[in-house]
Amino acid sequence: MEGVHPAGRAIWSTKEKDEIEAAKNNFLEIMMYLDGTLGDKDYFNGDTFGLVDILLIGLTSYFPAYEKYGNFKLEDHYPRLAAWITRSWARETVSESLTSPEKITNFVIMIRKMYGLE
Repeated sequence: MEGVHPAGRAIWSTKEKDEIEAAKNNFLEIMMYLDGTLGDKDYFNGDTFGLVDILLIGLTSYFPAYEKYGNFKLEDHYPRLAAWITRSWARETVSESLTSPEKITNFVIMIRKMYGLE
């Protein structure tokens, strides 16, 4: 199993449908692990936003791009994980510190155009 970002990048870095589907399945497998680890807790540490949350939340800026090119919604597969993302992004320290998902998606679109994938 790859890391979150390499698995997600594999979704948008090709236009071959079978490669996209394989990459999406790999990404969702990783999300299944994270969803199981999160469980019913608000944060990975329990009731408080902690180290694991800090390490993972920055990666979620890319998730809308993965969803766009993988043609899926994380919330449809892992609603608890999607709720954690929403809850974490609602924190001022997160939303003011990280690059917005919209900017990341626009960046991905630009990169895909540069490489002839759009």
